[in-house]
Amino acid sequence: MSVTIGETAPDFTMPTDGGGSLTLSALRGKPVVLYFYPKDDTSGCTAQACGFRDSLPDYGITGAIVVGVSRDSVASHDKFKKKHGLPFILASDSGGDVTERYGVWVEKSMYGRKYMGIDRSTYLIDKDGVVRGAWRKVKVPGHVAEVLKAVQAL
Repeated sequence: MSVTIGETAPDFTMPTDGGGSLTLSALRGKPVVLYFYPKDDTSGCTAQACGFRDSLPDYGITGAIVVGVSRDSVASHDKFKKKHGLPFILASDSGGDVTERYGVWVEKSMYGRKYMGIDRSTYLIDKDGVVRGAWRKVKVPGHVAEVLKAVQAL
C-alpha cells in the first residue's frame, strides 16, 4: 500500500520517545510533517534529524508539527533524541504496521544483498488530515528546506 497526494492520511497511534503516545488524527488543525527514516543514530538519519532540528523555528512559525518515525524502539529514540537535542516527536513503529500502511517498508539492495528496510520518505499532511506532499527516496541534502517551502505554501 502507498499513500497518495489528495487522500486522507492513514490514522495511527504509536508509542513515542519519553514514554508518550501519538495519534495522528489528534493533530488535526495543524499541518504535520511526517518523515520516515531507516535507523536512529546513523549518518544520513542523523543529518536529516538535525536538519529538522535546526529548521524547527521556521517550521514553528507555520504551526507545523514535525514527527519522525522509524522501527527503532522507544529506548533507542530516547537516546537518539537526547544525544542530538532533537526537539520534536520520534514515534516507534516497532511492529511495522504504520511503515507498511504508508508504503515505505520496501525491498532494498546494498552491495548486491537484498533486504527489507524503510525507504526514506516524507509526507506533508494539512490541517484537515489530507496528504498535500509526498517525497520518496529522499536525498538528505536540501530536503528539509524543500519540505519547509511546501509547508509555507499551505
